[in-house]
Amino acid sequence: MIGWEDIYNVISAMIPLYVALLLGYGSVKWWHMFKPDHCDAINRLNCYFIMPLFVCDFTSRIDPYKMSYKFIAADAISKAIILITISLWANCSIKGSYQWSVTSFSLSSLNNTLVVGVPLMRAMYGTFGENLVIQSSILQSLLWNMFLLFLLEFERAKQQMDLEVVPNNSATDVECNGIHEDASRRPSVLITMKIVGLKVAKNPNSYACILGLFWALVAYRWNLKMPKILEGSIVIMSRAGSGVAMFCIGLFMALQEKIVHCSVKLTMFGMVLRFVAAPATMAIGSLCIGLRGNILRVAIIQAALPQALASFTYAKEYGLHVNVLSTAVIFGTIVSIPVLVAYYAVLDLLN
Repeated sequence: MIGWEDIYNVISAMIPLYVALLLGYGSVKWWHMFKPDHCDAINRLNCYFIMPLFVCDFTSRIDPYKMSYKFIAADAISKAIILITISLWANCSIKGSYQWSVTSFSLSSLNNTLVVGVPLMRAMYGTFGENLVIQSSILQSLLWNMFLLFLLEFERAKQQMDLEVVPNNSATDVECNGIHEDASRRPSVLITMKIVGLKVAKNPNSYACILGLFWALVAYRWNLKMPKILEGSIVIMSRAGSGVAMFCIGLFMALQEKIVHCSVKLTMFGMVLRFVAAPATMAIGSLCIGLRGNILRVAIIQAALPQALASFTYAKEYGLHVNVLSTAVIFGTIVSIPVLVAYYAVLDLLN
């Protein structure tokens, strides 16, 4: 049973995040140290340098030969359910759109496995729970973060190519080429996919986890240790991952008219996806695979962890619903402790 000391350990891991957020907020709002273009530069530093090294560092320390493949399969099924649901909504609903589909996937799929998940699962289920949430973080970095990057790059490529296609308003041209106007406005899917593929391949976030996993496979197979020079070169940047991400959220908050720049309706929408839809789909996926006992409980609770810091970093970089993701990270992290403890208590009673 989780005790007050365990809850304190989780809170003590979360408070430093808000110290970094407060410093970011104060540096713009009170001390006027950074301008908007400076804030964008700091976020790009985090997105393309610190975060990839953070992911690579953490992944390289995991033993991939001791992973639970049933747990991985359950996670894959839950994400498939989410994607099918979002696709149906986007194509069948009047309010459905590609941009909101991407944001909804981020809200329901990416969680804070390292900062909140590791200490919480350790307190609830010991080393067993900690190992499973670490496996979840690897899967998230290797597959779902890359998939989200692909969706974001696809949206950016469409916007850029639409801007490059300038409609010709000449009466003569309209008369001659009116039939082909729609085709000239919208580039083919193959060209867009090629551009997106090249951009994703050049993004260091795409291959950071792959390099870390490759090293883990080699290191644990032949009992190798990473050279000190290489390890130090990675760690010196990766240690700043969570702190800089929260600092960037503070910068973003300071640049807005309101601290929480998101409506109550959208805030509740994000909370429902994060704390209800995500664990519900994970429960379905786990039951389909046949997970029972503690592994089922850990699977459900880790799916209800608060929003991943990386989701805000990507939203800020690509300019897609930044206000929704920032609110999801800030407010979701605050309310996550009572929500997760409630999940733990209910699942314990159902044992």
